[in-house]
Amino acid sequence: MNKVAITQLGEPRYTSPIDVIGEEEFYTPSVVQWPAHGNPPDQLFFERAGPRRKLFFDPKDTRAAIVTCGGLCPGLNNVIRSVTRQLMRGYGVKSVLGIRGGYRGLDPARGNPPLELTDDIVEYIHEDGGTLLGTSRGPVDVCEAVKFLISRGVNMLFTVGGDGTQRGGNALFEEAQKQGHALAVVGIPKTIDNDVQYVSRTFGYGTAVEAAVRVIHSAHTEARSVDNGVSVVKLMGRHAGFIAAAATVASQDVNFCLIPEVPFKLEGKGGLLAALEARLGWKNHAVLVVAEGAGQDLLGATGEKDASGNTKLQDIGVYLRDKINAHFKARNIEMVMRYFDPSYQIRACAANTEDALLCDRMGRHAVHAAMAGKTGLVISFLHGQYVHVPISEIARSSKRVNLEGELWRAVISSTGQPGEFR
Repeated sequence: MNKVAITQLGEPRYTSPIDVIGEEEFYTPSVVQWPAHGNPPDQLFFERAGPRRKLFFDPKDTRAAIVTCGGLCPGLNNVIRSVTRQLMRGYGVKSVLGIRGGYRGLDPARGNPPLELTDDIVEYIHEDGGTLLGTSRGPVDVCEAVKFLISRGVNMLFTVGGDGTQRGGNALFEEAQKQGHALAVVGIPKTIDNDVQYVSRTFGYGTAVEAAVRVIHSAHTEARSVDNGVSVVKLMGRHAGFIAAAATVASQDVNFCLIPEVPFKLEGKGGLLAALEARLGWKNHAVLVVAEGAGQDLLGATGEKDASGNTKLQDIGVYLRDKINAHFKARNIEMVMRYFDPSYQIRACAANTEDALLCDRMGRHAVHAAMAGKTGLVISFLHGQYVHVPISEIARSSKRVNLEGELWRAVISSTGQPGEFR
């Protein structure tokens, strides 16, 4: 059995105040998909998350810090609250710092001073979207950041963000080792797109799908209230179409769903525009949902990068809106267009009940791992279990919609669209 090793700062010596069960259990990411013949394609085994019997850090001498990075996502405040309360109420840690403005808050020359988190400060933050601490994109000078953490007496850092954030957290741990400082860095994966490898569901994804369904319902109402009404809804999904696909299936009101995993053409027989025209010929309205990363080959790459190092995307939603308008005008066919881009409204939502539960457990498991001296890992919700996954495994690749899987088959069934527009 290939047990994936988690880096340990040293031998745990302090007795934990938390009841412990099943800490030696391991889980495989292949538990759901297993070939009919031969061994599973991925024989990694991840250790179970949860409290350990022995702690590496003495709670009374421990100071923790939390940082949120990247774009907004429903549930950030929930994570901050749960981490803070587990540290203070569960373990008796006396000081928790909130790093303000993302990683730049670790650089005194660029960021604002940290916020001392208390029970009172985090009392109601879970009721609001956004992040109490603020956020930003981009890296930080790891040498200066570690010096800052040492100067503040920080023993553990909780990084809430995407793969770039987690790689940055790993770099901070490695630099802390060079500087002789025992720093536990534990990540909580944040991506609204749900595209993290070895994570079944990331927090914020469920809220995003729920909010997207409400937008699709409005788009459907607009489209069917006029003759030849067409509504185009652009949703999040840079490289993976999970939100667009799930919202399509949940709403049952979408006629065309476009995701990054499936290339498509616009013009000619078999193209999207011909399919849309045919749809209006027998049913005089249509709803089209497109993930932001779909169809980028039609627009041409800019080659530009954002502060996080991601390739800047062209606006596929506006492109489709204009192309559809031009097509029907050229064909002298009356058509009424409605365009929806709710991305920022969705990102800023407060977490729904399911995501609130996920955030709480991920936050608490992150604290358990850090108190035990584990580092260089993220907390994963994998096939109904919470496990420790090394950042190196997370960074190897991203998750994509399986075009032979149940979700995409449900999209094809519910929309009635062809498998591809070619």
